[in-house]
Parts: sequence; structure tokens; C-alpha cells
Amino acid sequence: MTRRVALPGAAELFRTTVPRTDHADPPERASAESAARSVATRSGSGRRRHDSKITVYVSDEELLGLEQARLALRADHGIAVDRGRMVREAVAVVLADLDERGAESVLVQRLREPGE
Repeated sequence: MTRRVALPGAAELFRTTVPRTDHADPPERASAESAARSVATRSGSGRRRHDSKITVYVSDEELLGLEQARLALRADHGIAVDRGRMVREAVAVVLADLDERGAESVLVQRLREPGE
């Protein structure tokens, strides 16, 4: 029985990793659209070499939940992804929500919950 390594496809290897910025907008229009543009361009960094690293400690239940989500993505949706990529995507989603909704964002609401 041979074990094959799953490699990324061409679309993922050759995708643009730097958000495109267009400086042709007039200043008043650019300032009004800057928040919307940051939300639209925020995404997880995907498969690439990362220069920065953090260590995050999680409970056994959180780690099990993350692993179950990874397996569900693979089994139910055909998406093979590692836990690091899942975490980067989750961070991008939460930060985009914070940019867009501010005090009404999920992050602010959850961090304000008593007992945390």
C-alpha cells in the first residue's frame, strides 16, 4: 500500500498573495471606501511560508473540536486543510467582522461576556 502526498493545485500555487490596491480614487471617495476595501481584502494567508509565529494554548475540547472540523471539511466538503490554515482563516473572518461591525462584532461581544 503506497501513501501519496496531497499537493496543492496550480490555482493555489500561483494565486496572488498581495491584496491589490488601486490609488486612482479621489481622496474623499478613498476614505469612505477604505473600511469596505479592508473587509473585502482580508482573508487567511493560505499555503505559503510564514515569517511570524505565535503559540496558542487550547483545551483538549478545543483541539478535539478543531480536529473534528478539519475532518468534517474533508469528509463532507472535499476540502483537505491543516489546522493552521483553519485557524488563519478563522482569524481573518473575526478580524473582518471587527473591521465591519466594530462594537457589534462577534469578537467584541464574546470578549465582553462575564466570566471570561
